[in-house]
Amino acid sequence: MISPTHAPRSAAVGHSRQALELQCPCCNGSLGRLSAPEAKTGYPLFCSGCDFELWCLSGIWRALPPEREMYFERFISEYQAVRSAEGRGSNESTYYLDLPYHDATGRNSAQWTIRSHSFSYLERKILPAIEAQHKGGMDVLDLGAGNCWLSYRLALRGHRAVAIDLLTNQDDGLGAATHFRGQLQLLFPRFQAEVDRLPFHDSQFDVAIFNASFHYSENYEATLAEALRCLRSTGVVIIADSPWYSNDASGQEMLAQRRAHFVARYGFASDSLTSLEYLTDERLRVLEHRCGVSWQRHSPYYGLRWSMRPWVAKLRRRREPSQFRIYLAAVRE
Repeated sequence: MISPTHAPRSAAVGHSRQALELQCPCCNGSLGRLSAPEAKTGYPLFCSGCDFELWCLSGIWRALPPEREMYFERFISEYQAVRSAEGRGSNESTYYLDLPYHDATGRNSAQWTIRSHSFSYLERKILPAIEAQHKGGMDVLDLGAGNCWLSYRLALRGHRAVAIDLLTNQDDGLGAATHFRGQLQLLFPRFQAEVDRLPFHDSQFDVAIFNASFHYSENYEATLAEALRCLRSTGVVIIADSPWYSNDASGQEMLAQRRAHFVARYGFASDSLTSLEYLTDERLRVLEHRCGVSWQRHSPYYGLRWSMRPWVAKLRRRREPSQFRIYLAAVRE
């Protein structure tokens, strides 16, 4: 069932948030408190323990230390080039307001169909039980927020999202969130930050969602541990829409094929980061052991054609195709 695309401003208002306690991504010192959900360009916040300055530019808090900006520079440049070539983004607000249920450009409809099925499953099968424990709305970390469609959808449900991403551009990054302002009384906070060094003190969020982003991590254990650090004792972490393979060989074959494709089409392999790129049951078991979590696996239905893909690939003696699942784990005290 397709959810309504637009909502009146009165229906899109989350409950008030207590001030966020900010933490320096360099030394973990205090950066003070952020009380206004939508920040404006102005004076920076200064770290109490080092010389880091947290600036807000065009409504986005820039929480990457200079050396990490340099580290991610090539990745961001190449990733934006690929996404632009794929036709991500639009000048029309309706494009963003329709996501994930409809891709107005028609250029990435297959991927958005997967996203819409995953989010519909999340809304029907997962969120209601968590929401029942948080009648006043939830504080949610949207990790790998992209153009912030998930943060927007969560705001419509009365939750207080904080969007995290490396990209800040107006088409496919955090800057695209301005298209949601007309539907929200207050736009959710946005931070350019890496998921392994989140600029928040401990235990401030109820849910952390990796929205088609966990596989970009270079260290799954560090990434998951950082998300868990930011969760309250009753918190839940959710991994959605990261590719899964039954064995590591299939994942490595996928990577080789993708890099060859990128070199042929774009002139670069898009491998500036050592991202892990996919999940396997073994990798998930390692995370259970090292991070002290127990995964609940959910398998949304993406249609008959999608479910037949593994069988078709086997008959044609092709590489195992990726599968998408939703993994849920509660914080263990």
